[in-house]
Amino acid sequence: MDQPTQSPPKPTARSAAWAYLRQYTDRESLARNRFLKPIAHRFLSPELWRFTRRNVPRGVALGLFAGFVIPFGQIFLALVLAFTVRANVPIASVVTLITNPLTFPFWIWIANRVGHKVLTIAPESSAAMLQNDSVLSISGLFEAAGATVLGFMIFAVVFPPIGYFLSKWMWRLAMGRRRKKRLSRGNLARQQALADLAGRDGAS
Repeated sequence: MDQPTQSPPKPTARSAAWAYLRQYTDRESLARNRFLKPIAHRFLSPELWRFTRRNVPRGVALGLFAGFVIPFGQIFLALVLAFTVRANVPIASVVTLITNPLTFPFWIWIANRVGHKVLTIAPESSAAMLQNDSVLSISGLFEAAGATVLGFMIFAVVFPPIGYFLSKWMWRLAMGRRRKKRLSRGNLARQQALADLAGRDGAS
């Protein structure tokens, strides 16, 4: 009698998210990407995939910058810039997803509010910029996309240094805790060794 064939499990939101992340954080997947092949030899360098106290904060800052400066295709920008600042590639790729299809409406709203607030605080400066007729000027950008662009520009300037120093502090905190655990295990091992030695001396 034939055994009933089992249907493959349905993909869950978690598995789909993990597959999406793996596509841009796995070295083999990135190496096979046809758009990244011309520069693959640069960001696939082993040193950019190690987690160190220097390249992890750089990856966080770079990911935040790329995520806000161009909310579409930000991962590719992060990969291109990663080897120029020696940033951790997986961290930079993941952090760019702070702006993704699910969070993008929220960030648009926040950026618009921040942009309007800044223009309200400095009305003279904003009016002077808007009187500039140059197509390539900042005012032309404001006229085309409104205060939302200004908000994203502010985020791209403000969030990277915050992420850099915050991740650096968290790294030091984690390393300090790991060092304390190693010292504690070493002290326990020495105490146990001394106790075993004292027990053998007492038995002899």
